[in-house]
Amino acid sequence: MATVKVYDQNKQESGEMTLASDVFEIEVRPEILNLVVRAQMAAKRAGTHNAKTRAFVSGGGAKPWKQKGTGRARSGSNRSPIWRGGAIIFGPSPRDYGFKVNSKVRALALKMALSSRLAGESLLVVKGIELPEAKTKHFAKVAGALGLGKALIVTPEDNEALSRSARNIPGLTLTTPDRLSVLDVLKHKQLVLLEGAVESVQARLPRRGLKMETTYVLLKPLLTEKTTLLKDEAQQVAFMSIPRPTNLRSGRLWKRLLM
Repeated sequence: MATVKVYDQNKQESGEMTLASDVFEIEVRPEILNLVVRAQMAAKRAGTHNAKTRAFVSGGGAKPWKQKGTGRARSGSNRSPIWRGGAIIFGPSPRDYGFKVNSKVRALALKMALSSRLAGESLLVVKGIELPEAKTKHFAKVAGALGLGKALIVTPEDNEALSRSARNIPGLTLTTPDRLSVLDVLKHKQLVLLEGAVESVQARLPRRGLKMETTYVLLKPLLTEKTTLLKDEAQQVAFMSIPRPTNLRSGRLWKRLLM
């Protein structure tokens, strides 16, 4: 567990907070961050580019001159790609540039991005930001006290007053835990988490914990020739269960039942 200091909006220490090690202390793998950032940037592309092929350029229905006898190169249309004003060969067409990245990989990349900010001492936890009114000068004063340059500020929820106060300050971006992305974290040199947003960020990401165990339902004694023989010789009874356990799970199941 990583312990960080909590500051007020005047950069005065007001306490400490423990961050989850499986969210903020993950080994950073650049190839994972690169994959997720490329996917997010590709998804932002509109892909509305379009060039006209011969099928879409108007005109060109009449043959410019006869095939033979003019001394010129033969031509069938003045909208040929080799003519000025003609069509485009293999031009761009509308397409979707996005590609799928597994949800577990996206979550892992976000953990790595957060961990990189903590390891680089660029993570700041602030107890809260209170402004007398929604004015840019008030937020600029707080940003100056906290020493913020190009920073991403994560608030617990949408705050209209903070958003209006910060939107005209270059380099500062406000977001919420549900909209937090790898691209936003890596694009800003500093990451500021309000104290109320830390728990929401950690709750959004899957955490390491106890694995769910399968519950087996014992239906009835399984009476066959073999089980009847076992019952007579070693006083053992076989049961049929759902789902069907493996040998290892079966051993654990009976151990649990006999204890």
